[in-house]
Amino acid sequence: MDLQEISDRMEIEGVLIRYTRGIDTGEWDLLDTVFTPDAEIDYTESGGIADTFPAVKAWLAEVLPAFFPKRMHSLAQVAISFPDEGAGDEALATAYFHNPMPMDDGQGGTKVVEFGGLYHHTLVRTADGWRSRRLHEEIVWKRGL
Repeated sequence: MDLQEISDRMEIEGVLIRYTRGIDTGEWDLLDTVFTPDAEIDYTESGGIADTFPAVKAWLAEVLPAFFPKRMHSLAQVAISFPDEGAGDEALATAYFHNPMPMDDGQGGTKVVEFGGLYHHTLVRTADGWRSRRLHEEIVWKRGL
């Protein structure tokens, strides 16, 4: 592994961290540093939508705070590969995630809903650094729904 690949891997991990931090904190504009403007995002396995980044960003900002006022992701086992060896302008990243979120239980209390799965990102190198041009959220398990 050369210095460029090490640097690329660190920057891509930063993209994944900015993604979860933006979602968890509700800093929706932070997602502009994660996705390309034309990125495709698919949350259908968790009951969400599949659309382009601008539509998904607006949906997240409206829906998540209404149903899940607090959010907290954990990421693990980040696997990064570069399919065009030598070109280095595209990368695939898959990360395990665990996302517990408290929500209203409908009886004046709260319950915790949890999702676990894999985030599959297709990333491209842009003038502003690495950005995700496709995200597919694969749900492996859920609890509390």
